[in-house]
Amino acid sequence: MIRFDRVSKRYPPGVDALDGLSFELDDGGMLLVGGHSGAGKSTLLKLVAGVERATSGAVLVGGQNLGGLPRSALPYYRRRLGVVFQDQKLLFDRSAYDNVMLPLTISGFPVREAAARVRAALDKVGLGKREKALPIMLSGGEQQRLAIARAVVGRPDLLLADEPTAHLDAENAADVARILVEFNRVGVTLLVATYAQELFPGARRLLLDHGRIRP
Repeated sequence: MIRFDRVSKRYPPGVDALDGLSFELDDGGMLLVGGHSGAGKSTLLKLVAGVERATSGAVLVGGQNLGGLPRSALPYYRRRLGVVFQDQKLLFDRSAYDNVMLPLTISGFPVREAAARVRAALDKVGLGKREKALPIMLSGGEQQRLAIARAVVGRPDLLLADEPTAHLDAENAADVARILVEFNRVGVTLLVATYAQELFPGARRLLLDHGRIRP
């Protein structure tokens, strides 16, 4: 599913966020990316999401080299992904239902099918009865679950999560981790950048140290 082949990412004025990374994540697998603040975790996820491009090396997802993908094709590529951002990026003037509906509207899904998908996604994360609520009316844990519902409503093959349990109390963090693991168990490939690796027992781990993989 994902393969990094000697991938480096350099930001001006010569800051190396990643340096010669090579690893693979099989289809349906789960990988946790850990490391100190500034180790390169978020940069790694941005490369997979196509938000950033590698300075050198190859990033392949599903056999496709993202470095050779035209920028006009990136929106179509991203439809295969679900992304849970660290800051959630919820629309606070729209209901929970409308937040989850947004990516399907952009993709041009038929209204009836889109509505069924939205309600199924909200049910899956335990927000089926809160679809009319504005995000401000939801707790921090509920907002994160809403972000997950929006990420999976398109039924992606690959789910990326950047610190999905950050700023949550222990109970909500465990709940969010459980939901992510459940998606992995039904075949969704899961790549998570997190400090809270103890919430994902048994998962394969990759530890970054100043942009390099620590042995």
